Amino acid sequence: MPWSENSGPNGLFTPLESFSVLKEHEYTMMTHPLFSKYSVRIKKSDFCDPTVNVYTGYIDIEARHLFFYFFESRNDPAKDDVIFWTNGGPGCSSSLGLFFELGPCRVLDDSGAKIHPESWSTNANIFFVDQPIGVGFSYADYGESVATSEEAAKDIASFVAIFFENFSQFKGRAFHMAGESYGGRYVPLFASAVYDQNTELIQNGLTPINLTSVMIGNGLTDRYTMFTAYYEMTCTAASLPPVINIGTCVAMKQTLSRCEKWTRESCIEQYDSINCGAAADFCATTISLPYRLTGLNPYDISIPCRGGPSDLCYPETKYIRQFLDDPAVRTKIGVDPSAMTNFTSCNSDVNLAFGLAQDSLHSETPTYVSALLERGVRVLIYVGDLDWICNWIGNEKWTLALDWTGKAEFASEPLREWTIDGKRAGRTRSAGKFAFATVEGAGHMVPYNKPKESLQMVQRWLAGEGF
Repeated sequence: MPWSENSGPNGLFTPLESFSVLKEHEYTMMTHPLFSKYSVRIKKSDFCDPTVNVYTGYIDIEARHLFFYFFESRNDPAKDDVIFWTNGGPGCSSSLGLFFELGPCRVLDDSGAKIHPESWSTNANIFFVDQPIGVGFSYADYGESVATSEEAAKDIASFVAIFFENFSQFKGRAFHMAGESYGGRYVPLFASAVYDQNTELIQNGLTPINLTSVMIGNGLTDRYTMFTAYYEMTCTAASLPPVINIGTCVAMKQTLSRCEKWTRESCIEQYDSINCGAAADFCATTISLPYRLTGLNPYDISIPCRGGPSDLCYPETKYIRQFLDDPAVRTKIGVDPSAMTNFTSCNSDVNLAFGLAQDSLHSETPTYVSALLERGVRVLIYVGDLDWICNWIGNEKWTLALDWTGKAEFASEPLREWTIDGKRAGRTRSAGKFAFATVEGAGHMVPYNKPKESLQMVQRWLAGEGF
């Protein structure tokens, strides 16, 4: 017998219906009988943006617990779309996206959180999720961990379903899944899991998630197109004049064909974990290492790397750590005592686990993108043109090569300028439900470098307008 809103193991499922039932000083539990291993703790949290309602909580998967923030739209929360956001790493907290990039407040100095007028919450309700386990304020009871994007996708899809089922005002609302950097690997899998889960929801008499689009910023969706792109970014005037000396560039050029051949044979045509890992190490040493030795910021080729490794080359991020280590802030947002360790922007253990699992070396991620396009889900790939590590050249290469029914039309479109207030903001091409856009003068973290441009880009995208 299908589940319904009034059925369950005991013949009863009562959704929470409205955020008005949530309390500020204690969690309210959300469950659903279709997801017996999952529950969600959520509370009202009066912090960061006093102009909107803010909620925080945990996605509980038995002994694993994922922390999240949810901000209502500044415009019309009862009607505006919903955005899911994750940062990458793997292992980096979405607090970076929240407090450094696109959130409703930023923490860029020691004076705490300040309102961010160009937040993506201007016209959308938005989640920021610390995933997988071990990232940010997420934690496990007994050392459990997640080391693949496929595992992480199951948890996110279940959380999304529980949320929409409990808060009926969002049912059927347009839902967009977005992420940055390693989010280029995460988001296609997460969105596919949400889409496929809809079949089960419908079979059980529930409302499917209205998955409308995917947005990936400076993503590592296809690792292999980045190898040749690293040469072009550093040894040609693709974005800025060459930044590596001629002798090194000649040596890089001579190794490119071997790098491409080895990865194609051992990672793409027939996956062999030992040979694929060796090929990736070879390419990283010969193609990536020369840039890292320059001392330039891997996220912005126009500036040097500043600060220590924990600062991600941006010393401002230390203020986010200080802010989130404040006991008063942790109490206000409801951080579980089990997660009361010092906050870290990126968890090296999670990163290492994904590396050992060779999660990024699987070549099928673009196929998830094409599958979403074939099912009517819109896809936006946007890239700051000064980023080195997940650069626009590599992202353009894989979007042009992507096999889908609109491939020929997309590839035939020349890059053209897109503008804001009559000024060039970047270049773009699109066909059908697929769009590619660069953001001029932005690095890896587009909303940080170009907040006005990134907000207008997202607003146009949510409205279904072209660039």
